Amino acid sequence: MTTKNSQQIVASVPQKGFFGHPKGLFTLFFTEFWERFSYYGMRAILIYYMYYAVSKGGLGFDETTARSIMAVYGSLVYMSGIIGGWIADRLFGTRKTVFYGGIFIMVGHIALAFPGGVTALFLSMGLIVIGTGLLKPNVSNIVGDIYSKDDNRRDSGFSIFYMGINLGALISPFIVGTLGQKYNFHLGFGVAGVGMLLGLIIFLATRKKNLGLAGSYVPNPLSSEEKKKVFLTIGLSALGIVVLGAILISAGILTINRFTMTVSILGIVIPIIYFTVMFRSKKTTADERSNLTAYIPLFIAAMMFWAIQEQGAVILAEYADKRTQLQLGGLKLEASWFQSLNPLFIVILAPIFAGLWVKLGNRQPSTPRKFSLGLLLAGLSFLIMIIPAYTGGPDVLVSPIWLVLSFLIVVLGELCLSPVGLSATTKLAPAAFSAQTMSLWFLSNSSAQAINAQVVKLYKPETEIVYFGVIGGIAILLGILLFVVSPMIQRYMRGIR
Repeated sequence: MTTKNSQQIVASVPQKGFFGHPKGLFTLFFTEFWERFSYYGMRAILIYYMYYAVSKGGLGFDETTARSIMAVYGSLVYMSGIIGGWIADRLFGTRKTVFYGGIFIMVGHIALAFPGGVTALFLSMGLIVIGTGLLKPNVSNIVGDIYSKDDNRRDSGFSIFYMGINLGALISPFIVGTLGQKYNFHLGFGVAGVGMLLGLIIFLATRKKNLGLAGSYVPNPLSSEEKKKVFLTIGLSALGIVVLGAILISAGILTINRFTMTVSILGIVIPIIYFTVMFRSKKTTADERSNLTAYIPLFIAAMMFWAIQEQGAVILAEYADKRTQLQLGGLKLEASWFQSLNPLFIVILAPIFAGLWVKLGNRQPSTPRKFSLGLLLAGLSFLIMIIPAYTGGPDVLVSPIWLVLSFLIVVLGELCLSPVGLSATTKLAPAAFSAQTMSLWFLSNSSAQAINAQVVKLYKPETEIVYFGVIGGIAILLGILLFVVSPMIQRYMRGIR
């Protein structure tokens, strides 16, 4: 996109109308708010739906299988963003891709709103994985389109947009979680689908007036001939996957365990391929290779961090349901409500951390040391769970304060690592691979959850001291190691701080 085109796009967007920001921010804020409402609402009750007995409205899976499916689902959601970015860049542009993604997500939730058993579960997951991959990365790109590069409101606009994400994630477990656990799981899933429908209605009703030309262009379009080949390839590939999957499943070859293992392997192999291609490319300069070398330990640290953080929706969700005292005074807590703790703490603490880094200026820790601090806090969030297990044993329901403390500590680590990781990625990315390196950053989460699909199988209430202790201990050891080698990593970063 040329500078002239960029200026034309910004000029087409009404520049005032949403808290002093472009009107398009209203459209994107509420589209993402409702999309996150639907995603985190579904996720808050999904593991319970899988392992609750059929008599309680669930599917009756064993807990081990339910945990693995949750981890694989999260991994595939993040992996699919790579495909969504390519489709927007080469075929439809971000605006159409966001809309199509919303349709897939809504239909995915509707599939679970009606009793359909295991078939409906996997159909729903597949549709939401595709839809989130189309919508999630591209709605953020449209936010960038509505501001000029030198607009001093730009960072503030992304902060407001980020709040929309967390507000949707904050309220959905209370609404969807309560309906799903207290009344009927399918009712909860249906309300999640209504949330995405509201997001689509807002997007459709306001996009022309508020977004102007933003997201309407295709940055690197395929020719008509190339499009025909791509659509044919996609159609045949999709058909082939469905047919092959049906054959392998009916023959008993493709089991849930084998599928989760395949995704776990891909979670390791795909990042290795990414790094190898960038290292070997002639477009990557010597300085950029040095930066990539510095990025590798940061990527590994991020994987370790997300492996703990994402267990909040798996292991800690199960812990809330089976190991936690859910009667607080006269209030009956729902286990799904604990999924609101992460976004709640982010909403409260993110402005404090942002202000802290600004106040410290050049005295703030380097990027590798912020990552090491994030790892240390993640490890501590698991180690603290040893205390109730040690003092009460596996058969005693523990105070909910332990879960609150664990979520709080890991969010402190997230605020040291996640926004810093996004910033570091933009700084360390080779110029020829800037967009793909951002995809690589999101793959750190995908890879972590892919590995988790195997790790979470090891959890048992009887051995939770070992489980929390080993994983938390590994994170702390890696954090200390990263802190020690930070000066060496800093040298490879060639002056980038």
